[in-house]
Amino acid sequence: MRILSVVGARPQFVKLAPIAHALAGRAEHLIVHTGQHYDELMSDVFFRDLDIPAPDLNLEVGSGRHGAQTGAMLAGLETAFIDLQPDWVLVYGDTNSTVAAALAAVKIHLPVAHLEAGLRSFNRRMPEEHNRVLTDHAADLLLAPTDVAMQHLAHEGLGERSVLVGDVMTDVLYSVRDRVAIEGTDVPEGLKHGGYYVATIHRPDNTDDPTRLTAIISVLASLDAPVLLLAHPRLRSLADSAGIELSAGAVRAVEPLTYPQLVAAVRHSRGVVTDSGGLQKEAFLLRIPTTTIRRETEWVETVELGWNALSWNPATLADTVRRPAPAPTDATPYGDGHAAERVADTLLAAPRPVGA
Repeated sequence: MRILSVVGARPQFVKLAPIAHALAGRAEHLIVHTGQHYDELMSDVFFRDLDIPAPDLNLEVGSGRHGAQTGAMLAGLETAFIDLQPDWVLVYGDTNSTVAAALAAVKIHLPVAHLEAGLRSFNRRMPEEHNRVLTDHAADLLLAPTDVAMQHLAHEGLGERSVLVGDVMTDVLYSVRDRVAIEGTDVPEGLKHGGYYVATIHRPDNTDDPTRLTAIISVLASLDAPVLLLAHPRLRSLADSAGIELSAGAVRAVEPLTYPQLVAAVRHSRGVVTDSGGLQKEAFLLRIPTTTIRRETEWVETVELGWNALSWNPATLADTVRRPAPAPTDATPYGDGHAAERVADTLLAAPRPVGA
């Protein structure tokens, strides 16, 4: 069987790693990289650090507005799919790369499997919400990470094509956590164990309004411990154009870390402040308190268990970050670290959909 994975952004490379390992020796696995994230720290280094095979094809679409970027991906992916003729197109998550791959595949009658299906923020302002909903309804096989995701899919009439496999990010997080513990990967230079926060800000609702971005940075700058701000290139560009100094007060703006460095930094931190979906969950798995600068989260289990708190208003953000530690938990809502094996088993056993 020939399975073709389409990835293009940093979180997808992390999800790809355990899938590539689980499929090795069991299927012909091809990788197409759209080039949505294209600089070394956002792309190449992930393939090296997570031992992922080099992409068989890189479309190198680069950045751009949603329409132009997705359109370029559609054209390139359609050609790739016609040339490669996979038995399954496997897409990951909620990016423009995912929705473009799903649309390109179904238009030429290739079956699509969606990893991380069923997540919902119910915030229609988020481009990611449209991407994930459209992809779920186009896909032939929905690989859900949680019971809550399965409930969302059933509510939308998609239950018959849905399979609960667990969360592949948990697989790789556990593996990298154990590796950095053995290797003794330390905290970033100049910081002390448990004496700093890790922060990421990248969503348009937080970055595109200079007044709001200024307010968020001001709060981070006022915190009672150093804040390691992992500054995505887009954040730096927006801050520069608005005249906002990212490294101010407690904030130390640095380049994005490699995944092992990120796991080590979060593992040794006092807490995480983020608007990222993946980092909320990773911090929970490492049992690090998190504050999410959003009105909602797809990973509701992190909030229900007390390890994540939503804080949309900058006026209350500092108090939320400094809240008391949550109650310990041994809950495992994201699986046992073997989701990728279940994904491989499901794909290899799945019949080709009628009409594909």
